[in-house]
Amino acid sequence: MNKAVRLTRELIRIDSTNPGAGEQNVAEFIKDYLAIPGIVITEDEVSDKRNNLVAEIETEQFGTEVPRLVLICHMDTVVAGKGWNRDPFGAEQEEGRIYGRGACDMKSGLACALAVFKETAQAVEQGTIRLKRPIRLICTVDEEGDMNGVECAVRLHRVHKEDWAMDLEPTNGQIQMSHKGRFWMEISAHGVTAHASKPEQGADAIAAMAEYISYMRTAFTQFPAHLELGRTTITFGQIQGGYQPYVVPDECKLWVDCRLTPPTTDTKVIEITDRAIKYAEHAVPGVKFEYRVTGNRPYIEKNDESGLLRALKKAVSTVAGQEPLIRPFPGYTDTAVIAGMLKNRNCLSYGPGDLKYAHKPDEFVKIADIERCENVLRQLILQIQEET
Repeated sequence: MNKAVRLTRELIRIDSTNPGAGEQNVAEFIKDYLAIPGIVITEDEVSDKRNNLVAEIETEQFGTEVPRLVLICHMDTVVAGKGWNRDPFGAEQEEGRIYGRGACDMKSGLACALAVFKETAQAVEQGTIRLKRPIRLICTVDEEGDMNGVECAVRLHRVHKEDWAMDLEPTNGQIQMSHKGRFWMEISAHGVTAHASKPEQGADAIAAMAEYISYMRTAFTQFPAHLELGRTTITFGQIQGGYQPYVVPDECKLWVDCRLTPPTTDTKVIEITDRAIKYAEHAVPGVKFEYRVTGNRPYIEKNDESGLLRALKKAVSTVAGQEPLIRPFPGYTDTAVIAGMLKNRNCLSYGPGDLKYAHKPDEFVKIADIERCENVLRQLILQIQEET
């Protein structure tokens, strides 16, 4: 069994659900695994008992003009949930697959990074490799929550604008670089209660919210589609309102998820929201709206001139024997946060597994995927020492 496959099973057996057990036990495992000469580990406190780990390979000093290769992987998983036919933390291996919570998202990717990072550090210590580019591994907390871990890493300058940043999220054999933006809002409508037999004496907050929803759905169909990322979308994920079936509701709250693609910006969405609110308030007199933005992450476009993209394409072609597809990442990753916060144009994802099996019961990763990604990462690191 190769290193990354073995590590994947060991990591799955450690519950690091978020919310739930958290990442601390995985962090302790990683510190033990990387406790060898030539690796320096720093812990950055993100919140109470939740620390990022930053590992560096000790080597000669590099000038500031030499960007790092930054490998970034999150240690947490979503909750196990219901509907499993297997033990979510059993790391069962069967017919070329490993099952368990986090199998593809992203303990197998973390395992590949750990195995190759340690192997590289040992080669540097033994003098068989001389690094021409510094290499850093960042293991983050809270990726499956509010992504506070990667935001902390950026604030503490653990990654910079010119660095090559790569996460090992599941990409199904593709290199994935672009992302839709995420724009979240919480909308509140305040009306006036009345007896349901006399609705004209009240102001129906739910009816007003329905007008707002209808206006927004229509407006979003008018936004142009992006050639690679597709259409901007809006989802009304959760709604609360009223307190009795026979009373005109005076309160309604709505949570909105917008996924933005160029050229639609957050400013444009706010402009449309303001119009929708005016329309709804006019349609249902007496109702007043307020809203707040609860999340705003920009869209990330593919950079065909990226040095990391060019190097990774070559490494994948060498290992897999064919050119990789370049596609958007369906969700949002730690490297997308880095790209958005720092305007870093060398951020991408490439890792084992398929995202469509993540967060589901009986999540799994193919062993062949782990082996391929481990070899690609090994090839990438060797390659950039030759080309830098």
